[in-house]
Amino acid sequence: MGENMFKIIKYIIIGITLLSMVTKTSELQAGELLLSKISVNESIDMMGKKITTYILYEAAKKLANMKEGEILEITTDNFEPIESDIRAWCRMTGHNLVEFQKESDYQKYYIKKGKPKEREDTLALVISNPGLEALLSPLGFAIGAALGGTEIYIYLQEPAVKVLKKGFKEKLHGINRFFSSFARKGLAEIGHIPPQDKLKQLRDLGAHLYICGPSMEHFGVRKSELIFDDVIVAEYLTFMEIMKKADIHIFLQ
Repeated sequence: MGENMFKIIKYIIIGITLLSMVTKTSELQAGELLLSKISVNESIDMMGKKITTYILYEAAKKLANMKEGEILEITTDNFEPIESDIRAWCRMTGHNLVEFQKESDYQKYYIKKGKPKEREDTLALVISNPGLEALLSPLGFAIGAALGGTEIYIYLQEPAVKVLKKGFKEKLHGINRFFSSFARKGLAEIGHIPPQDKLKQLRDLGAHLYICGPSMEHFGVRKSELIFDDVIVAEYLTFMEIMKKADIHIFLQ
């Protein structure tokens, strides 16, 4: 009786193991079959980049030259925040994430271009600090919002007016400033490009730039030294008019 019971249990375990293998094989084949049916029109390799705004700026440029319904393939590192942001971006823009493939060391996104949405909201952003770390979040939020279809207005005041000056290089604060070049290099490798390059991205995405006139005078920044010719030189009331109409406000010292 005991020996027969042992054999029965053994056969049950073998059966469960075989069923599990068949199921996994079927799921893998189904996934491969689905991917084989996706006709990719364009692709970008973003391996090594961890900053989603950098990845999606490149994706948006590709999609801008593609037809509605065409598929863009994006390859990235296996990094959870990227997946969350790409899904959010698709929801905001009307593009469709038709397939997502996740492996141990990479992820692939298959995005079908949707119908362009009209801009429905605006963001007013005030920046006062030109420090390397201090500029990461405000410019990141601005690019993220612009990629999501928000109209962007940026006012640079106090020492931050130097960000728009030709030749500007952001630095760490205090004694850490001696390590600024190493920090800039490390950030650029993962997708945190220099602030002036981020401002150029924002301009490409339709952002409007304002600069505080008295701050320019105080910090020795002349209009002829600005990296863009059409920056609006103004003071508080000009930007307050923008802020009164804006849906989102970010003020950073």
